[in-house]
Amino acid sequence: MAPFDIVHSACPHDCPSTCALEVERLSPTEIGRIHGAKANSYTAGVVCAKVARYAERQHHPDRLSQPLRRVGEKGVGRSAYQPLRWSDALDEIAAKFQEAEKRFGAEAVFPYYYAGTMGLVQRDGIFRLTHEKKYSRQKSTICVALSDAGWAAGVGVMRGVDSREMAESDLIVVWGGNPVATQVNVMTHIARARKARGAKLVVIDPYRTGTAEAADQHLMLRPGTDGALAVAVMHVLFAEGFADRDYLARYADAPDELERHVASRSPEWAEAITGIPAATIRDFARLYGRHKKSFIRVGYGFSRTRNGAVNLHAVSCLPTITGAWKEKGGGAHYSNRTIYHLNNTLIQGLDMVDPSVRQLDQSRLGAILTGDKRDLGDGPPVTAMIVQNTNPMNVCPNSNLVRQGFMRDDLFVAVHEQFMTETAAMADIVLPATTFLEHDDIYRASGHTHLQVTRKVIEPLGEAKPNHYVIAELAKRLGASHRGFAMSEWEIIDETLKISGHKSAQELYDSHWEDCALDFETAHFLNGFGHADKKFRFKPDWPAIGPDVEGLPPLPDYAALNDATSENCPLRLVTAPARQFLNSTFTPTPTSRAREGRPTLLVHPQDGARYRVGDGDAIEVGNARGKIQLHAKFFDGLLPGVVVIESLWGNADFPGGLGVNVLVSDEPGKPDGGAVFHDTAVWIKAA
Repeated sequence: MAPFDIVHSACPHDCPSTCALEVERLSPTEIGRIHGAKANSYTAGVVCAKVARYAERQHHPDRLSQPLRRVGEKGVGRSAYQPLRWSDALDEIAAKFQEAEKRFGAEAVFPYYYAGTMGLVQRDGIFRLTHEKKYSRQKSTICVALSDAGWAAGVGVMRGVDSREMAESDLIVVWGGNPVATQVNVMTHIARARKARGAKLVVIDPYRTGTAEAADQHLMLRPGTDGALAVAVMHVLFAEGFADRDYLARYADAPDELERHVASRSPEWAEAITGIPAATIRDFARLYGRHKKSFIRVGYGFSRTRNGAVNLHAVSCLPTITGAWKEKGGGAHYSNRTIYHLNNTLIQGLDMVDPSVRQLDQSRLGAILTGDKRDLGDGPPVTAMIVQNTNPMNVCPNSNLVRQGFMRDDLFVAVHEQFMTETAAMADIVLPATTFLEHDDIYRASGHTHLQVTRKVIEPLGEAKPNHYVIAELAKRLGASHRGFAMSEWEIIDETLKISGHKSAQELYDSHWEDCALDFETAHFLNGFGHADKKFRFKPDWPAIGPDVEGLPPLPDYAALNDATSENCPLRLVTAPARQFLNSTFTPTPTSRAREGRPTLLVHPQDGARYRVGDGDAIEVGNARGKIQLHAKFFDGLLPGVVVIESLWGNADFPGGLGVNVLVSDEPGKPDGGAVFHDTAVWIKAA
């Protein structure tokens, strides 16, 4: 069918890319293919396959289209629910919140959300209700808390070199990420550098990902040992004359102390920790040292291990040692999310924040819902929740404990969702949610520099409503009076842009995006880093970042904080993102499911022989938190002793109905929390 027209939009599902989109609108209620916007200099006409076929998700027959009340058992799904009117659903939710508040106080209500949409109004409006009503606040740790801490430790501000500069680099190091699967636009700019400049691509990752397969060199290391590799590279840079001492004297806090410190951290020392041969480490360090136009693309993999902050800090030190920050195409990029200078007061209700109200760690949801006093403190139990933009029954660590919490008879849960997810199936009330194509919003990116405003592309399915509608309607019933609840999404976007010094919402929508790129000197920190003294910090002030600092080293180093292997749990498990999924967002779509096949454990053949597991066998994987069932697949693209589950499959997709996050600890990472999905010791055996 020929498109009715082409409509601009932006992808809400991936914060680094937030791709500029061109959507084929076939009718007022139907879309066709989705394309990357060719005129956008970052997206550059490229979009991942799963979003290109978004019509599969948008028009999926299992999408929710009307409010539902549970009349059957928790966890059963659609058959346990009956339809009800929107007004009745909202009345009931408000009444349950008021009942919880009357019995235990406002902190008994816990609005819970995350980033199923990256749109600022639809995602973050829930804070406005939380703050005005003094409900328990959420500490958002499930994604980037650890990597944020590591970047802040050295650089001091959440920005870096423009990702488009990779096209002008001579050496690109993708460290802790797999952009072929998760940030496809990165590969576009890498390809330009390789074609035009003969640039080399090095990938550092615990297993042979799609990006590693495309690289000139893959450094395959044991999970969580990146800090040891980075420090050994520093050893070579200093010892062999690659350090830019003039730059260090001007821009770094303690270069002489660092040089003395790394003198004992040789490649041979690092080989024993990382599993990478010393000669390979030395060759990589020399390659990095010779190329001043070296660009490190720091991935979010650092945010998945207990020592992730330490590891990322160590990696971020490298361009400071060589002075690569001075060069166009040199330096490093982790996130540019602070460059937009948006005043979020109206969106989030920041004018009503009460810091005395407790914050609950979203990654510790199981512990919270089962009454752990380490989380609840002296406050009340959580007895009422509304969940938007996330599926904690599937995505949270220690998911057996999460399930136990949701099974409580005294817990009221409302879930606003697009599908009957595992979490929705535990809810008392389920509300149908719009997709990004069915509402207005504003998007910033972390991986590029474009601010985007989008409008509804097609009409909502059935009775589906946006997040903003639900929060505003609950606010009316709960007596919340913040003026944001009486405004439309568009009015909120427009005022937010104006008070932040940007174009109006209509002007920005008409132009599709605003490029907020920084000037060269600022982006490359030539006018100083983000600390008060303008120096890059080799010596982090960890207590200023978070309270849990025991074991964090005073200088870049290897910190052995990880879930240690043992005789009972001899293997290290990484739960990496599957190419065709994005958390649990695309698991309902038929093409994604067909291409991923089934839940699989990648096992080195040596480990298969050691643990009497055959290629394709049904197996069990377990530890003290529980065990799951899936199938083994022999794979030599990882080190013996390391296993990988590419996910996130739904829990029900695993034989036995228990998903991978059963195995993952909800212990917070250091120094300020963070989920540790890639940091798990396990055993395996034939089923």
